[in-house]
Amino acid sequence: MRVIGLMSGTSYDAVDAAAADLELAGDTLTLRPLGHLGEPYDDGLRASLAAALPPAATTLAAVCRLDTLIGRAFAAVAAEADRQLCGGRAELVASHGQTVYHWADRGTVHGTLQIGQPAWIAEATGLPVVSGFRPRDIAAGGQGAPLVSLVDLLWLRGRPGTPVALNLGGIANLTAPDGTAFDTGPACALLDTAVRERTGGRLPYDVDGALAARGTVHGPLLTRLLDEPYYALPPPRTTGKELFHGGHLRAALAGFPGLPTEDVVATLTRLTARTVADAVRSVRATEVFASGGGTRNPVLIRMLGEELPGVPLRVSDALGLPAAAKEAYAFAVLGFLTVHGLPGTDPVSTGARHASVLGSVTPGRGGLPVVPRAGRAPVRLVVT
Repeated sequence: MRVIGLMSGTSYDAVDAAAADLELAGDTLTLRPLGHLGEPYDDGLRASLAAALPPAATTLAAVCRLDTLIGRAFAAVAAEADRQLCGGRAELVASHGQTVYHWADRGTVHGTLQIGQPAWIAEATGLPVVSGFRPRDIAAGGQGAPLVSLVDLLWLRGRPGTPVALNLGGIANLTAPDGTAFDTGPACALLDTAVRERTGGRLPYDVDGALAARGTVHGPLLTRLLDEPYYALPPPRTTGKELFHGGHLRAALAGFPGLPTEDVVATLTRLTARTVADAVRSVRATEVFASGGGTRNPVLIRMLGEELPGVPLRVSDALGLPAAAKEAYAFAVLGFLTVHGLPGTDPVSTGARHASVLGSVTPGRGGLPVVPRAGRAPVRLVVT
């Protein structure tokens, strides 16, 4: 089956699409990458989304508009991915949508909201769309995140030692071979916020780590940031910009007036490296395969290497999944599993009572996808 996965993460800067041929034979799921592309949100949409996210107040009218506009943006990218990557022969779209709220309270997740109305995607492409992946796991008592942990487990199965999959998006998360999976804390969320606020929007993020490279880590600020209670919670745990937002950063900076921007950015980069490394050490990782936008920041990668001496750190491309599109490929896999009636979660990873078939299906022009129900779930993912 030819599937397009769509993803926009906690950095809410663009819609990423990845296309794959997926085939399940026995207990092995084979993924043949067909390519990936991305399209930034236009400035107006991104500004409207940022203005509506917690801790800001919003209205149902604003949420309705955003649901429609983000749905249209996803639809345009899906249609382009079908043309460019699939030659117009895609059979299914799997859309994560845009997370706007993840209702977590003292280690328990009560609900989640992803917007980007899938009807626009179905209308633009004519294809059935799987969306709304997270709520079913939460209804089963899980965290609803990291939702790609099942894909990571299948992907890394069979490697020696303790390989760990690490995603460095707005929030960082990891998956270990025993099913342990959790959000470690911020990856780029606080970094991006600091850069935007301190450059008046001139820079959206620390391009190539240039600001951090010129700065010096401020020890007292780092200590204050590390005092955040989230880091001491046991897994499974999940977080988002509901916690790690501009207000969180400004509260930490109180009492440190006049710190140069470069020092603030260097300190936040070290915060990400330290908290990720603490999490990696906690699962006794022997190698790490990283993906996400944070892999493009050489200073972050250098600091992470300093925090993890002796643990090889590689990008996910080394195992066939491009770092820039790994999560989009993962949602293509999850959509494939859904339409074949197969679970898309590992309950050890999310803390759910049981594994669940995820999502809702919006019919395409030809109705619902007609596929034979698979006999058994895959135990390994092979990328060709």
